[in-house]
This record gives sequence, structure tokens and C-alpha cells, in this order.
Amino acid sequence: MKVIDKLKQKVTVSFEFFPPKNEEQEKQLYSVLVQLKEFAPDFVSVTYGALGATREKTFRWVSEIKQNYKLEPVAHLTCVAATKENILSQLKELESMGVENILALRGDPPEGQTDFNPPPDGFKYAKELVSFIKERKPHFCLGVAGFPEGHPKAQDLRKDTEYLKEKINAGGEYVITQLFFDDRRYFSFVDRCKKAGINVPILAGIMPIVSLKQIKKMTEICGATIPPELQIKLDKNRNDKTAIEEIGVEYAISQCQTLLKSGVPGLHFFVMNQAGPISKILKQLDI
Repeated sequence: MKVIDKLKQKVTVSFEFFPPKNEEQEKQLYSVLVQLKEFAPDFVSVTYGALGATREKTFRWVSEIKQNYKLEPVAHLTCVAATKENILSQLKELESMGVENILALRGDPPEGQTDFNPPPDGFKYAKELVSFIKERKPHFCLGVAGFPEGHPKAQDLRKDTEYLKEKINAGGEYVITQLFFDDRRYFSFVDRCKKAGINVPILAGIMPIVSLKQIKKMTEICGATIPPELQIKLDKNRNDKTAIEEIGVEYAISQCQTLLKSGVPGLHFFVMNQAGPISKILKQLDI
């Protein structure tokens, strides 16, 4: 079932996984899928590594999730190291699996590089990828990414919103936001989008904090900020991993409750291939 159709029926709950790198991580992901399937997610997405390095693993797990776990997969697809011919081949492969949903992204440049340089006959912007997919395979349901605090490379919030509108005009049907920790940032983002004429569902991307090292890296990548009161709590408990996770879970529950009361169309959890924190959060939410 297409994500956009699910969004017309209910407030969605979804998870994002990354392809395992080794056998131990594979076993962990199998266990995580079993545990989180009990919450009946409306869809689950699978990320796509830098330089397309995990494409084969991404597609394998997309197939696994659909065939063996009977969950609706959303395959990430990026412009990184991909020509139009590459993309078309990948679309055909996803089509053969019965996949209906794609999250179309530009992707990040390789580590150590600041500029994104597409290959010849490739795409420089996600809007071009979205347009190409809609032209060649219009039956796919396409999601795109949004940045509540603005993309790190954007000139300003106005320009960032204008570019998001271009992705929607090209065929994006819903938005999944990057992670954020201040719900006011999400509400301001939604308001900016509405004023710009963006009227598609905007799902809130939630990442529970379970590691200071991990969240420092993630916020640096996507430009998200941590509210001062939360940062103080984390700093006070920086040497207590259990306490950090408890703080992260408690904060995420509060975030989600506020978002749900305000009519968010969906909650998209960046699971980081861990079931425990997400399970604790969902058990406390009235969804």
C-alpha cells in the first residue's frame, strides 16, 4: 500500500533502519524487526549508504521486510554515484519486488568532501531525481526530506523552503523531516511550508537519544540543535549510559505527546537498529 494512502486514513507510525554491516548486526536487526513488528508500523524505510555502497544490502533488506515480515517497505534512493541508467535499473528492480514506495534523496557527499559532485548523466539535486522517477515510473509513491532548522547548506530558511516546494512540485507526495528536539522548530517549519503553498503531509522525524557520541555526530550532519535544558541534563549524566538512555526516552515521549496533540500526520522513528528505546516510547503513547 502506498504511504500517501495510509496518511489519508490515520496518524502513521513508521521506523527507519540501516542495512547491517556484518553478521552480528544482521542477527540484531532480525531481532529488532521481530520486536518492533508487534507495534504494527504503517511502513518502514531502509537507508542507502554513501557512494551507493549499501545499495545491494538496502534492496535485499527491502525485499526481506516485504516478503518475510509482511511490512510495507520504503526504499531510500539517492543521487550519489548514480547515472540515469543506474537509477532506471534500480527502479525496475524495486518494481520487480512489488515495492511501491521510495524516499528520494540527494544523499551526502563522501566523507572528506564538502561539495556534491554528481557523475556525468547523473542528478545534482533531489528534485531532479523526483522528476525523473515520476516521468519514468509514475506509479511509485515518493517521499522527500525536509529540514525543520534548515538544510546545513541552505542560504536561509526562505531558500530552503523554496527548494522543498520545488521537490513537491516535481512529484514529492509527503515529507519526512530530519531529526529535531524542539517541537517549536517543527511547528514553525510546518507554518513556513503552508505559507509557501506546500500542502502535503509533513511527518515528524524522531530520534531518541541513547548515546552522546552518536547524537553529537547526527546533529552535526543535519544541523539540528539540542535545547539548553536537555543539554544540561545530558551533560550532568554524560558518564552514565543508562541514565542517558532514560533521559532520551523520556524526552522523546514528551515530544511525541505534544506533536500528537497538535495533529501531526505521522511519527517517523530513526530506530538506529535498536528496539528497546522505541518500544518504551510507543508503549507510553496513545496511538
